Amino acid sequence: MNKLTTLFLCCVFLGVFSAKAQREKIQYQTKFDNRTFHWGYYLGLNNKTFKISYTDDDTYINVEPSVGFSVGLIAGWKIHNNITLRLEPGLSSNTKVLTFTNIVGGDRERVREIGATYLHMPLLLKFSTNRLNNFRPYVLGGFSYDYNFSSNEDNPDDNSNGEFRMTSSNFGYELGIGCDFYMPYFIFSPSIRGTFAINNELVYDDDPASPWTGSVDYFGSRGVFISLAFH
Repeated sequence: MNKLTTLFLCCVFLGVFSAKAQREKIQYQTKFDNRTFHWGYYLGLNNKTFKISYTDDDTYINVEPSVGFSVGLIAGWKIHNNITLRLEPGLSSNTKVLTFTNIVGGDRERVREIGATYLHMPLLLKFSTNRLNNFRPYVLGGFSYDYNFSSNEDNPDDNSNGEFRMTSSNFGYELGIGCDFYMPYFIFSPSIRGTFAINNELVYDDDPASPWTGSVDYFGSRGVFISLAFH
């Protein structure tokens, strides 16, 4: 997560220095903010882990996340001079490794590698400040729907056969900050966000006393997402 935050800050500082360099000499993309609708796309990095709670103290799952990749489109509708409703459908992928420390045995029993690809569809409200030369800070937040193509939800096998299962359809919320930088030919808009699952994403094993899922009360995604958007 620290690497992603550092990357985001570098993008912001680069944009600020670029904006200061041309000061008030030229204002780019002066007609953009007058549009009711606008389009764009984004590329991004994500680092997702899980928030896990238990019904007892005998179970502990260690999560090792890795940095994943995201790509998608942006549709914006200006509903106020400083408020925009945004739909950002896209795809994201990442991998997590789970280690069940309460289970004795080899990697087949104790370790589950979860490689996931998601259809990610956030609906967000973007609150922007007034434009200051060629940059415009903003905050945003809203709700999202994720479809997990790799969920394994309908697999009849469970952890007793080496198969870890999660729900396919999931809901969450997002909060973030960013800044629009008005360039000569486009608008560059980096942002950093926190993403948090609402529902329990775990599909429990058939055995209620399963050592893998029997003591898990809640299992939901959360993470950091850096978006580099272009309009």
